[in-house]
Parts: sequence; C-alpha cells; structure tokens
Amino acid sequence: MTQPWGIHDKLNDQDFPAYTTGLAAELLGVQPAFLRSLDTAGLLSPERSPGGQRRYSRAELTLAFHVRQLLDQNMPLAAAIRIVSLEHQLAAAHQRIAHLEHTTHPPTTTTTPPRDTHSNQHSDRGVYPRYPAGQDPLPGGLPE
Repeated sequence: MTQPWGIHDKLNDQDFPAYTTGLAAELLGVQPAFLRSLDTAGLLSPERSPGGQRRYSRAELTLAFHVRQLLDQNMPLAAAIRIVSLEHQLAAAHQRIAHLEHTTHPPTTTTTPPRDTHSNQHSDRGVYPRYPAGQDPLPGGLPE
C-alpha cells in the first residue's frame, strides 16, 4: 500500500501539530497543566483540532523541553519562560539576518573565506531550533 502524498512531509515537519496534550506531556515527562501554563504564558501557541483540543508541534515541544530543563536547574518558571522566549527570538533574528544577507549579497565564486578582522569575537552562535517565517510559535514574533 502506498502512503498518501504528503504524509512523509508531515512526519518530518517540525511545525506540524501532531501531538495531543496528553501525548506531549508524556513525551516530556510533565503534567498536561504544565503545557497549558506555557500556553497561558504565551510561550506556546498550539493549534486546535476540530474538537478544540490542543495540538503541539515538535518545535513547540522543543521549547517546552528547554523550559523544563531550566526548571530542573531550580530556575523560576517566569525566568525560564523569558530565557527560552529570548533564545527563540534570537534564533529567529539570526535566521532573518542570514536570509537577508543571502538575498542582498549573492554568493561569491571565491573559495577563500573572508578574514575575521575582530579576532576577539566568537563566530559560533550555537545551535537553535528552526522556525520558518510566519510559523513562529511565539505570539507577535519579532518586531519589524
């Protein structure tokens, strides 16, 4: 039996709302009330099923997991939510900058990387979750 067209895309899409509150809570090892509190705080914006149930994406579960990690380090909930929110906004800003640099400066044909004139600065900015434009799980996204 062949799979319906698009199912592979949905399975690999970090933004596809595939997880119910109960399943998401089980995967993260938290109570469903924890996920609802992140929704109330504005960190998560789960989609709703036709019956009104929350549906979380893998991207949202990643944010919730990061909050949980900070809570496990005795960070207050409000501080953990703020830290994860700011990290998410920073990652989105880095993506936007990279996109703008790519569209305004076409790639050059030289193979020599540009020389870093700021030897005291780090070029490693870390690894951040991917959130395509318009799919930001944080309400409001980045200011224009």
